[in-house]
Formats: sequence, C-alpha cells, structure tokens
Amino acid sequence: MAVRLGNQTMALERNVSVINTATVVGTKESEGPLSPYFDVKMKDAEWGEETWEKTESKMQKEAAKLAMQKAGKQPSDIHCAFAGDLLNQCISSGFSARELGTPFYGLYGACSTMIEGLSLGALAIDGGGMNTAIAVASSHFCTAERQYRNPLEYGGQRPPTAQWTVTGAAAAVLEADKNAPYITHVTSGKVVDFGVIDQNNMGGAMAPAAIDTLCAHFADTGRSPQDYDLILSGDLGKIGREIVINMMNSNGFNMNDNYGDSGCMIYDIEKQDVHAGGSGCGCIAVTVCGYIFEMMKSGKLNDVLILGTGALLSPTSSLQGESVPGIAHAVALSNRPGGER
Repeated sequence: MAVRLGNQTMALERNVSVINTATVVGTKESEGPLSPYFDVKMKDAEWGEETWEKTESKMQKEAAKLAMQKAGKQPSDIHCAFAGDLLNQCISSGFSARELGTPFYGLYGACSTMIEGLSLGALAIDGGGMNTAIAVASSHFCTAERQYRNPLEYGGQRPPTAQWTVTGAAAAVLEADKNAPYITHVTSGKVVDFGVIDQNNMGGAMAPAAIDTLCAHFADTGRSPQDYDLILSGDLGKIGREIVINMMNSNGFNMNDNYGDSGCMIYDIEKQDVHAGGSGCGCIAVTVCGYIFEMMKSGKLNDVLILGTGALLSPTSSLQGESVPGIAHAVALSNRPGGER
C-alpha cells in the first residue's frame, strides 16, 4: 500500500508497470516532430464518422483496443478503465467504454486527465484492489473549438497566446509487478487560481498550478529537478513554460536544462500555425504514450516526472465572467523499482 510523503505525494510500494501504450493522432500531429512515435495517423478529421464527437470516441476506443492488443490483454482482463476527455459529460469516454465493455470510471481533469488516470489506476493497483487497469484520454481540435469557443466556420482571429487543441487519443495499460517503466510516486494537485480571465491564455492560467505541484513534489520527496532526466508538463505552451522556468528559478529550483512541455514538443511551433503551442487532453497523453514510453523502454530516459496540467473552465463559467482555475497532477516514472538510485 502506498506510503504518504508530506501533504500531497504518495510513494507506491508495489511495482506498478506501464506494460504497453498506444496512440492515435490527427493530420497536424502526424506532421509534427513526434510523428515517428505515434501508432495510428488519421487521414482526416472525420475518420469515417458522421460527426467530430463520434470521431473522438472512436479514437479513444481504437487507442484502448490497440494498447490492450500490444499488451496481450483482452477487455475482460482489464479490471477498470480510467478515462476522460474535454466534452460535456465526458461523452467520448463513456461511449468508448460502452463499446469496450470494461468497468469504467469517467474522469474530468481537463488537460490533466491522462495523468489523473495514471495516478488513480496506479494507486488502485498498489492498494491491491486491482491487478490490471487502463488509463485513456483524448481531445479533438474540432470538438473542442465547437464546445469552448466558436464554430469553425466563424473564422475568428486567434491571439498570440492561443494554443491548438491536439487531435489525439492515447491509452496505457498498467499491471502489477511486470517490467519497467514503473510508476513510483503520485503527487495530487490542488486547484490554484491566479485570476486569469482570458480563456485564450491557457498557459498563463495553468502555470501557477504546475508550480504549486512541482514545489509540493520536491518538498514531499526531498528530490530536486536534477534527480530527473526530464520533467515534462502537459500543455503550458511557450508562455506557460517560460513562467514555470522563471518562477521555479525564483523558488530555488533550476529548471533550465531538463524541463520540457508537451505543448512545445508536439508541433513545430515555427513552421506549423499553432501560435503558443499545443493543448488538450490528447497533448500530454500522446506525448507520454508515444515518445516518452519509447525513450524509457530504450533506456534513453530512466527517470521522468510527468506533470499533467488542466484549465478547469467551462463555456458557462467563461460567459459568467469567472476566472480560469488550474490543476496539475504529477506521476514519477522510473526504470528502477521504486525509483531507487
């Protein structure tokens, strides 16, 4: 059973393995720098479906099925799916779970959902209530634009702070006592709100939560940024990433050399028209289940801290003039049992 460290972090006692992963991405993502690490690349935004929402649900289902296949598992072997997305009532996840037939917990952590799923799945396995779980998350540019902002036909001008919602879905199968990489620590985040009201500045809204969780993780574990080969945040983009580096440096943590952000990595920001970078549940999901998983399996990375960041807004809250609260959850991955050094 997990051992609690400090106020927010739990060290897992069992070796909870990420035994395999799978990814599905859209056309823009397949043209980016991480393209070689993705499994399925859609040829268009519809992928044979009548609506974008049905497409996103299909993306989740296919990512989960492929991850189970690669892991040698059937849906009946999965004790629970922890899945979420950005849409109202998590319909992409719910309809996907309807097809898969696995026990299902629907999650909403905005763009931190994949790391929330990994956290809860790992804790359930560590506690002995499950032996195998799957974490799944997705987003789709067209479904997110339709829900949160304007119809695509509107053609509104995007400000420089805006980010591009990743069209992508990913799944990770977790099981007790298999091979590396292992989830060794879970740090649960708090809701942090610095009063940002611009829904086109997600990086600025989420950065304070990322800083809060990073500081909590280091305080609880006694670790420093230099204990990790890489610290990866979810989708802060160029603006949020710079805020994190500057503020963490002010707090005495050097994040200059080994800190990356999925929103800055998934696209070529200079060549692809994504403004401040990528965002969405699928952003960190496909980056972790594609690039990070392969880097750890090959031994090019051995210790990675993954920080899922989310903006907890809704169309209703924005219309009512509410600010944009942020959340950040973290999991530590290691090729060594327990993250021992």
